[in-house]
Amino acid sequence: MKRAAALAVFLAAAASAAFGDPLEQARRRWAESPHGEMLERILPPTVAPERLPEPQSAGARLLVRYCVQCHHLPNPAMHEARRWPPVVERMVLRMRGKGNLGPLMADLMAGVASPSDEEKAQLLAYLRRHALAPLDPRRVPEVAAPSAEAFRLACSQCHALPDPARYRAEEWPRVVARMQENMEWMNRVIGTQPARGEPQLRVADILAFLSRYARREPRAR
Repeated sequence: MKRAAALAVFLAAAASAAFGDPLEQARRRWAESPHGEMLERILPPTVAPERLPEPQSAGARLLVRYCVQCHHLPNPAMHEARRWPPVVERMVLRMRGKGNLGPLMADLMAGVASPSDEEKAQLLAYLRRHALAPLDPRRVPEVAAPSAEAFRLACSQCHALPDPARYRAEEWPRVVARMQENMEWMNRVIGTQPARGEPQLRVADILAFLSRYARREPRAR
């Protein structure tokens, strides 16, 4: 037990050494910026650098280096592969002080570093490699049925509909609970109390649908 605890401390220290500077710089920037509170709310704090896929890879390091300048670290699985190219293109333009906010964008991006074209290509390849695996409606035709309505309405607020086979049935409640926290952070529909005219997040219906098509075998190691 003591050896395991010591190993955990060592790994945490190693992760801090590898990733600490960009994160600390981002925190200072947010604290000093008049737009800091807005930047902090763009994305929920869902993933730590050491929990990224291939955390020591060039792609993961670029994600930490550049993306946390403006918002919390994005999870590569927040978009499907085809969505990442326009997202990365838009983010890089903003890091270079361009975008749809004119002078405000230039002010927001003051002091922000942007990736080179080579780094942008590396970053995009990493994000696409670890992107969300979307549901294939040909394999799960029930997704268009009324029984999947709660699933469609909830998940499509933020990303493509995920493949239920990504997790086992017993893993989905934890994932859905985390998504509820993310939706609350991002002011999406999370209502669980009946309110006339308000859409509701029907968690029981969502979990029932996901469980019917969840992965049956244990995750390969």
